[in-house]
Amino acid sequence: MEYIISGLQSALMLIINLDPEVTKVVTTSLKLSLTSTLLAALFGTPLGILFSKIDFKGKFVFNTVLNTLLSLPTVVLGLFVYSIISRRGLLGEWGLLFTMKGIIIGQVLLILPIVMALVRNAIHDIDEKMYKTAISMGATGTQQFRLLLSEARYGIIGALITGFGRVIGEVGISMMLGGNIKGYTRTITTAIAMETNKGRFSFGLALGIILLFIAFLINFIIYFYQIGESR
Repeated sequence: MEYIISGLQSALMLIINLDPEVTKVVTTSLKLSLTSTLLAALFGTPLGILFSKIDFKGKFVFNTVLNTLLSLPTVVLGLFVYSIISRRGLLGEWGLLFTMKGIIIGQVLLILPIVMALVRNAIHDIDEKMYKTAISMGATGTQQFRLLLSEARYGIIGALITGFGRVIGEVGISMMLGGNIKGYTRTITTAIAMETNKGRFSFGLALGIILLFIAFLINFIIYFYQIGESR
């Protein structure tokens, strides 16, 4: 018990004193997660809207595959991306392995299905009568698109926050594609796994507290937007 209390005290001191190593790991994680989320939003939001509004052959199969990808294990995706960006892979000449760019590629692929599926659901839940009324009143394509974004804004924002929460807490992709390089590609989750195994319990605990706080903040924001959406 004393070991845990002592570790907790040391962890809190690391956080309060803004330990440089802790700060570097946290900022690296936030930078990677925010970049990946923004890129996934850039591609996933319009694709989610598109696949929600159009009908095509095999749409049921497409939706089934998309829903399956929501629970894709990070290590499986990491292995797939590793095979592409490693030296013998298709993009081996680009030198992406064990870089922040490599991690971002993996993280974007991880949350792209999440963003697409949640945006698709948000658009699907919009009252179709209101949308048809706007069309009957002569709304242009741009105006129709703005209407969709306005009505589904809470769902879209919730999708992006969910995606961010997924990547900030993942470990498989960051470890396999980033290599857990200190001061460069080491994230919160990989640092916790590495430093705890090395006996630096307080350091790992400090990062764990920060990660828990981020998770709490994400869930609070999602709850806030869910309330706003239900009004």
